[in-house]
This record gives sequence, C-alpha cells and structure tokens, in this order.
Amino acid sequence: MTLFEKKYRHGYSYHPAYRKPVAYFSMEFAIDQALKTYSGGLGYLAGSHMRSAYELRQNLIGIGIQWKYGYYDQVRRPDQTMDAAFLEKSYSFLEDTNIRFTIDVNGHPVWVTARYLAPSYFNTVPVFFLTTDIPENDYLAQTISHRLYDSDVAAKVAQFILLGVGGAKLLDYLGYPAEVYHFNEAHALPAAFYLYQKFKNLEDVRRRVVFTTHTPEEAGNEKHDVHLLHKMGYFCGLKLDEVRQLCRLSGEVFDHSLCALRMARLANAVSQLHGKVARSMWGKYEGICPIHAITNSQNALYWADHKMYELLHRHRIKQLVHRKKYMKKVLFDIVADQTGKIFNPDVLTIVWARRFAGYKRADLLLQDADRFHQLLTQTDMPVQLIYAGKPYPTDYGAIATFNKLVHTAKNYRNMAVLTGYELRLSACLKAGADIWLNTPRVTREASGTSGMTAAMNGAINFSTYDGWIPEFANEKNAFIIPPADQEESFVIQDVQDLQRLYDILFKKVLPMYYKKPGLWLRMIRQSMKDVLPYFDSGRMADEYYRILYDPSSNA
Repeated sequence: MTLFEKKYRHGYSYHPAYRKPVAYFSMEFAIDQALKTYSGGLGYLAGSHMRSAYELRQNLIGIGIQWKYGYYDQVRRPDQTMDAAFLEKSYSFLEDTNIRFTIDVNGHPVWVTARYLAPSYFNTVPVFFLTTDIPENDYLAQTISHRLYDSDVAAKVAQFILLGVGGAKLLDYLGYPAEVYHFNEAHALPAAFYLYQKFKNLEDVRRRVVFTTHTPEEAGNEKHDVHLLHKMGYFCGLKLDEVRQLCRLSGEVFDHSLCALRMARLANAVSQLHGKVARSMWGKYEGICPIHAITNSQNALYWADHKMYELLHRHRIKQLVHRKKYMKKVLFDIVADQTGKIFNPDVLTIVWARRFAGYKRADLLLQDADRFHQLLTQTDMPVQLIYAGKPYPTDYGAIATFNKLVHTAKNYRNMAVLTGYELRLSACLKAGADIWLNTPRVTREASGTSGMTAAMNGAINFSTYDGWIPEFANEKNAFIIPPADQEESFVIQDVQDLQRLYDILFKKVLPMYYKKPGLWLRMIRQSMKDVLPYFDSGRMADEYYRILYDPSSNA
C-alpha cells in the first residue's frame, strides 16, 4: 500500500466515470478566504475545479505552492491610494506530510516539503502545497515559495521548477499513480522534462501531459532566455541540444506555452471563442497538439446564492426582490466601512471588479469625462458605482489606474473604490451588484468567469462580446456591447466601445431599472436560469475527464 493510500485517500469511492488518477498542477488555488494561495481568475478556476472534482467523486488531486506571503495584501496609503503589504501567512489546517526531498535549482540542491489540505476542510479533493521555506534551506532557497509570481525573473523560474519538478517528485514519493499530468497554464512545464528523464521517450511524456492555455495573445505568454533556464535547472539536466530537438526550438528565446503545446498530448482553450483564437494563434507552428475548447466555469455550490434560487424556483418574486436588496445592504456596509459613504439599496448599483490589467479597461467609463459626470450626478435615474481589484504589485500602470479611480471617487458620494478583492469581498460584490460591468477589449479575455458567479447572485451582466459571454448572453439575460471594429487601432476601438456602452446604459439599462421593473426582474430570473447548469464547474470537470483526459480525444 502506497503512502497516498495509507494517509491521503479521497475519502470516497471513485465514480466509475472518473477512476483515472489525475494530478492537476496550478501556481494558484482560490479555495477559501482563509487560504491565500491565489491572485485572480486562474486561482478561482482551480479552486472551483477542486470543489467540483470532490462533488463528482473524481480520482484527482491538486499540486500547488504554499506562498508564505500569499500574493500580497492590498492596503491603503494615507491618501487612500493603494499599497501592497507582504504579511506572513500561517495555516494550522495544513498538515505537514514530513516528506523531504531535493530539487536542483541553479546548480544547488533545494529541500522541498509538502503540506496537505484534507478534503474535510473545504470540500475539495486532496491538495498538496509545496514549500521551500524550511530550516534545511538557506534564505535564498527559502524565498522561492515566498511570493506568488515573484517579479525577479530567476525567482520566477525557480518557482516553475518547484511546481513542476517538485510536484512530479512528490507524486513519486506519495505513490500516487497519476496517468494524467494536467498543467493549468505552462508554469508546471518542468514536470514534462522530469518525465522525459524518467521515460527517455517523448511519446511516453505526451501520453501523460495535457495543458490548459489561458492567454489569447502570443506576446502575453511567458518567454525566457533558454540559457538562463538551462543554468537554473529548468530542463532537469537535459543538454541544450536535446531541449532544442524536443521543443523544436530555434533561436535563444524559450516560449513556455509553445513548448507545452509540443510536449502535451492534448490542450484546451477556456472558451469556445478562445478556442478559435488559440488555434489561429498557434496553428502556424509545427508539432503542436490539438487544442480543444472547454469553457471555464465556477462552482455553484460555493458561489451561488441558494436562497435566491430557492425563491426563484418557488416563484416567490417579491421575496426574491427583498433578498437582493438585503445582499446589497451587506455590500454597502463594507462600502461604508472602507469609504465612509452610505449607499442606497433602491439605487441601481454598477460594479466593476476583477484583476486589474490594461486590456480589461477598468477606467473606460472615465474616458468620457462629461458623460461620466452626467452619469454620477443625475438625480432622476441615479446610479452607484463600485470598483475593486488587485493589480500585480509591480504593474505600476495598473496601480496608477486604480489610484486614478480612488482620486476620482473623492469627488462623488456615489462612487467607491474598495481594497482587498479576494474571495469574500468578491462574493459580496457579486451578491450586491445590480449590473456586473465587464469591459475587456475583444478578443483579449480568454474566458473571464466573474460574470458567471455574478449571474448566480442575481446580477445582470453588461459586457463586451468576449470570453464566455458569446456562449451565454442574449437580449433576454444580459446587456451586450456590440463588437468594435477589430481592424481599427485600440484607441478607435476604445472610443467605439465607450460610445456604445454609454448609449446602452442611458437608453436601455437605466430606463428598464427605474421605469420597467417587471422587465428588469424578468432579466434577473432569465440570467439566473441560463447560467446554470452549464456554467457550473461540474460540467467543466466532467468534460476534462471525457475530453482532455481521454486518449481517444486526440483529434
């Protein structure tokens, strides 16, 4: 009996359709507010996946990293602008496995151990979190597992090695017989080179490796100097000539996603639209695996407001309206606490909240100063506007956008910018929003799942036609911004999107909310019905087994 079978079993008999043992590698997991091992959507997806895999009784385990300082804690400076604090995290519920082994990083042995998250805490499959922050290591080696997505290039590469090689070695020590190594993005790619060293055959690697790609533009995928990676130990001791041959590498720049597509049996994009974009983007390269589309989704048992759904199914419409207003009041208590502003639950509340990145255009509304001022000062059909999100801590452009919103909010009593956008605040924002505003440039958002969980809480999506939205939205369940001209520059696209956004807001959204409440309620109800069950992660976890993990799905 293996160590895994003795100590870390799932606690259930596997469903016959999901017996194949799978190891899921991810740099981040958003499982619970108490466990700060995530930064944004990639982690939210992974957390929902672990919950749904548990609900479906799948033979799957998670492999991640225990980040000593998490991503960062979003706090405020004296003038209310954003600051990033790195505070040590401690988790009494993570069990020390007492497994110790070394990985090679930059020519030095680095000790690794793993902490175990039991299914009983958060209703997930077993998840193992690797760490180098142990006394056996010197300080430099300990820092590998300190900060999620460290801005230092060498440190980031070391984190990839820890996740990939460390995770693959952990499976060997546990005796977990993974038939599939599922990489959630290319961060764990060193595991493929570890497997190659073990089997000495690329086909044996491909038979085991599958890959989820999330980035819909080639320039956004991780690339590093191949000599740095070789020096750091990324290729598990392989000579550079072997690496070049395996990955069909020409030149000195190593493209992690491209190599993952060449070493995997199968890959998946994260929405149907992203599937088309990814196949077009990568199709010009030889030797890549097929790319299917398995649309991301979120765990309804965790995210949906079950009281609202109960009232919806019982046709208790007045009570459903009261429930929504109650959830708005809960959110407005947070607004008052953070900003000193009192919001009104009878006023249309628009929320823009997600990871801050340039293409998501957090400040799009502000780019027409006159109409923005009109929106926030009109009294006949008033609005309340709430922003939240965490920029990457060294993305100074995104931080400047966040701070611009903070300073703008000082001029309006009905605009608030909140800090601490993590699982708990995310849930409150979705529950308290009337409109969930989503403004990425088409086709830059591969999936974008926040709108799914907003719909599960009675919020109506108002979005550009990107990511998962084309699979969900119609005139009965959402407000859709028609696509801008893709042949035009980003500047022109922004102008077109902004004009259409304001036109829809003033001509459709506000009049419906204030003058046609019956239609508004009908749209809420339709949105709640349409988002489930397809956009529940149980469907996604099932499709992973039926499509991604099934060798017959190669073509």
